[in-house]
Amino acid sequence: MMKVLLAQPRGFCAGVIRAIDIVDRALDKVGAPVFVRHEIVHNRHVVETLRAKGAVFVEELSDVPDGAVTVFSAHGVAREVEKAAAARGLPVIDATCPLVTKVHVQGRKYVRRGRVLVLIGHAGHPEVVGTLGQIEGEVHLVGTPEEVAALPVAEDAPVSYITQTTLAVDDTRAIIAALRARFADVTGPDTADICYATQNRQAAVRDLCAQADLLLVVGSSKSSNSRRLREIGEEMGKPSYLLDDGSELDPAWLDGVRTVGLTAGASAPEELVQSVIAAIAALHPVTVETLDGIEETLQFRLPPALDRLPSRNRAAA
Repeated sequence: MMKVLLAQPRGFCAGVIRAIDIVDRALDKVGAPVFVRHEIVHNRHVVETLRAKGAVFVEELSDVPDGAVTVFSAHGVAREVEKAAAARGLPVIDATCPLVTKVHVQGRKYVRRGRVLVLIGHAGHPEVVGTLGQIEGEVHLVGTPEEVAALPVAEDAPVSYITQTTLAVDDTRAIIAALRARFADVTGPDTADICYATQNRQAAVRDLCAQADLLLVVGSSKSSNSRRLREIGEEMGKPSYLLDDGSELDPAWLDGVRTVGLTAGASAPEELVQSVIAAIAALHPVTVETLDGIEETLQFRLPPALDRLPSRNRAAA
């Protein structure tokens, strides 16, 4: 009998739930199509489900027709995008995660105080692109302690940092330590201020790997937080794999395994976790158990702009 241990918590976080709900409610209210700039979250199944309901995903604002309801993704956008949408009079619903918005506010506060701002994050990630574009003035992007050493900043300069919300807490600590070692005056949020969902899922994976022979992470290869969960498993010496759903399970991964640890990134729905369990059960008799862990109850309010959308019934009248 093979045991499947489920991490707690796993899967959708409050920011992802809010973003998907925004698109769903916009579609319900105004009808299809509703245009979404970039993937609403990094999960193919979520995107395809919303596309089937009438969401249209575009890469650039120029791809949105005049007058079309437009949703900004959970990762956030640059101010230039916001201004371009306003200039065209597009009805915009901003699905940026409130915790990402909090990072934007912190960054602007540090710049107003005249401090050199460092953003800890991965170059090219949509959240990082949006954050860089939300802050007026120079922002230095670093992703490793080595990049801290190369910063073109005087050692006596007042430095503040902000972080991408989906980073590994341990990696962030190392970069913050490198900043404090190089600069005399460093301020920034505590690592406890990194996204609660990121921290909770990483801690749960460590608990999972203490008992499992193998780690499976359900999530997209585009998802920074999902990739990091797999990396934590590897760091703990466990074979670790990232898969979109049960169809990607390789039976060879299960050879010699008695206990499978299973979790999901913050943008992966529970139905995909269940598809992996079903794929394992098709190969071996299984028992399923959920580890004790944090029960997440946080909910984010929906943006008021949703209420201002004209309903299709009213429009038809």
